[in-house]
Amino acid sequence: MKAFEKPLFTMEIGSLAKPAWRVKAHLGEPVDAADLAEARLWGERLGIGGYGALLEALRAPDSPGRRRAALEWSAIYALRLLESAGLDFVFDGEQWRREMYEHAISAIGGFAFLGEVRSFDNKYYRKAACIDRPWRAGPIYLEEFLFAKSMARRPLKVPVTGAYTLADWSFDEYYRRAWMARARGPRAIREGAKRDMVLDLAREVLRPELRDLAGAGAEWIQIDEPAATTHPSEWEMELFVEAFNESASGLPCRVSLHNCYSDYSLLARYAPELRGCWQISLEFANRDSRRPGTSDADRPGYRALRAFEEAGYRGSYGLGVLDVHTDFVEPPELVRDRILYALGVVGWDPGRIQPCPDCGLRTRTWEVALAKLGALVEGARLAREAIGCEGGL
Repeated sequence: MKAFEKPLFTMEIGSLAKPAWRVKAHLGEPVDAADLAEARLWGERLGIGGYGALLEALRAPDSPGRRRAALEWSAIYALRLLESAGLDFVFDGEQWRREMYEHAISAIGGFAFLGEVRSFDNKYYRKAACIDRPWRAGPIYLEEFLFAKSMARRPLKVPVTGAYTLADWSFDEYYRRAWMARARGPRAIREGAKRDMVLDLAREVLRPELRDLAGAGAEWIQIDEPAATTHPSEWEMELFVEAFNESASGLPCRVSLHNCYSDYSLLARYAPELRGCWQISLEFANRDSRRPGTSDADRPGYRALRAFEEAGYRGSYGLGVLDVHTDFVEPPELVRDRILYALGVVGWDPGRIQPCPDCGLRTRTWEVALAKLGALVEGARLAREAIGCEGGL
């Protein structure tokens, strides 16, 4: 059975925690005995052949080759972890990226980094100002994807950061200055500048990148837009939809959207306008009860699904069934019940539900991440069994 045809197929969302040995080696720092022990432990546990070459590289002095080896081996380790959990679609845990925003901006011309800011999990990344019209200075994700493609044993889903989020998380000097010269009032300046910045990023940067990924064999690209619902207004949502469509419509591959930790009511109304968006991946488990129950029990975290259905969205849902902000390992029966509740909302069509974590698992240890993902896979199996499609449709 092809992966896309499997009922209730499972997937990751994006990030995994970076091993200490990867972080230190990429920064040019020495590793200690504990780092080497961790690399050896997971190499053996995940059945990674030839990991002795990684240990040798980690013991060596800093060099471009050592830094490159750390990136490549951490990507291999992450792929094998996700594969060993049994997921149907995987990626490399974003091991090549420091952070979703900074990684992309580093490859885009017209930006200048100003300093570090703190993210929600007390990690830091550099924030930039747009000082000129953006241009794609080079491929952003292509090399990473090609390496993952050469190493993966299961189908890949490539996460990329969307144009709206890149603009929203940046300071704007270039576009605001141009609009201030037109002297049309503060609202016109703010909206005009943001619209031009977002759409230039969509047209000049993101779309060429997605086109190259698809040309290199990417069958599924996930556009991450965490900022899309942080400014709840009709105008902002219209701009987000326009940017998504400029970036993604007409590509020769599947394109999906990931958004999380929001009030989804406004997004639901605009979801049918996302052209070519075959799946919307959303967070639900974070706000749901941890109590397993019957298949028709009310799951409070999943009520927002009805808003999308009532608005006329008929694509698939990446159904968040794992809370990535806690070490609580969801029992497979709880995962099953969350899936069954969602299936009831969408008319019991297993082709429209793809279980996944709420978001990336970068805040969890690999031990916890593997346990959670194993519960995800088993919960999806139990759900298929419950509706009688374990062997396929």
